[in-house]
Amino acid sequence: MQKVKVAIIGCGLAWERLHYPAYQELQDKYEIVACCDIDKNKAIKATQVAGLGQDKAYTDYREMINRESLDAVDIMVPIEDNFPVAEDIAQVGVNIICEKPLATNLEDALEFTQFADMYKIKIMIAENFRYNEENNIIRDLIKQRKIGDVVYFISNYITDFPKDMLGNTFAAKEWRQHPDFPGGRLLDGAIHNLAGIRHIFGAIDNLHAFGQPQEEDYMPYRSAHINMEFKSGVIGQFSYFPSGQEAQRPLLGTRIFGTEGMIYLEERKSGIVNVFYNNGSSEQIPFKPKRGFYNELLNFYKDFTLQESISVAPEVEFGDLKTVLAILKSIEEKKVVKVDEVAKVQKPSITLS
Repeated sequence: MQKVKVAIIGCGLAWERLHYPAYQELQDKYEIVACCDIDKNKAIKATQVAGLGQDKAYTDYREMINRESLDAVDIMVPIEDNFPVAEDIAQVGVNIICEKPLATNLEDALEFTQFADMYKIKIMIAENFRYNEENNIIRDLIKQRKIGDVVYFISNYITDFPKDMLGNTFAAKEWRQHPDFPGGRLLDGAIHNLAGIRHIFGAIDNLHAFGQPQEEDYMPYRSAHINMEFKSGVIGQFSYFPSGQEAQRPLLGTRIFGTEGMIYLEERKSGIVNVFYNNGSSEQIPFKPKRGFYNELLNFYKDFTLQESISVAPEVEFGDLKTVLAILKSIEEKKVVKVDEVAKVQKPSITLS
C-alpha cells in the first residue's frame, strides 16, 4: 500500500496529543519522515516518538523541505504563523495539511485559498469539528428530515480558560494567553464550534452578535452571543463563555428543534446523539468522540490516492474565519452583518446588511 511521506512542522501539544495518535492508527497509510520545531528539544523528542534518528530533527522548515523527500507537511504552529509558513511550503510545491484558521485577516486568507490552484498542490485544513462523527450524524439526520423542517437551534459552550492556563494544557501557551490576532479565544477556540454549526446548517446569510467586554488579553469579551440566519432559512443562537463553568447536568449543549421533533447533543465527548420525536418516541445514536483527527488524515490520504476529494479545502475554512471576523465587527459596530454574500468567495469583504 502506498504511504504518504509526511513531515511535521510544529511539535507541540497539537502534534503530541491530537495528530500523532491519529498517525499511529494510520501507520499503513502514513510515514513520518522528519520533524521541525524552533525548539530543537521538541523536534528531537518528536523524532524519538516517531522512531526517527536525531538527524531528522530540524529547527528550520525550509532546510527540512529542501533536504527531505516529502509528499506533504502537517503544519501545527501558532495561528499568526499559519499563513506565512503555508505560503513558503506551497511555493516549493509540497502538499499541505494545516491547522485552522487560514490567517488572521481576510486578505491573507483569500490568498491562501488560491495556493492549491496556483502551485498545483493538495491542501486540507485540519478543522476537526467538520470531521467529528457527531456533527456528521446530525447533518445527515437533518438532510433526511428526521425531525421534519428545522425551525431553530440553540448551542451553548462553556469552558474555564483561566483555570486551564495553570495546567499542562493548550491554554498554558503564551501565544494563546496574549494573542497577536483578533478575537483571542473566538478565533482560536469558538471557531471550532462555529465550523461545526456551519458544517451542519451551511452558509450564513446574516448574523447579529453581542459581547460583554472585559480587560483580558485572551479574549476581549467575557462572553459572546450570536444570532444567525442561514441561507437555508434556519435561524439559531450560539453562546460562548470561555471563563466559566456549567455546574448543572445535563448541559444545555446543542438543541435543534424541528416541526416533528428535536436533536440534542449534550457535548462532543458524550458519545450519544439523542433524537426525540413529537409522537413520544426517541432514539439514541452512539458515536466515537473526537474522531475528527483520524477522519481528517484519512480523508487527505484518500484524496492523495485518488479515492475521494478533500472535504475541508481552504475555501471552506475561509467561511469559518469570515464568520468570526463578522462576529467581532457586529459586536463593535452594534449592527447586523452579512457573512456569506455569494456561494463562491470572490473578495475578502464583510458588508453591513
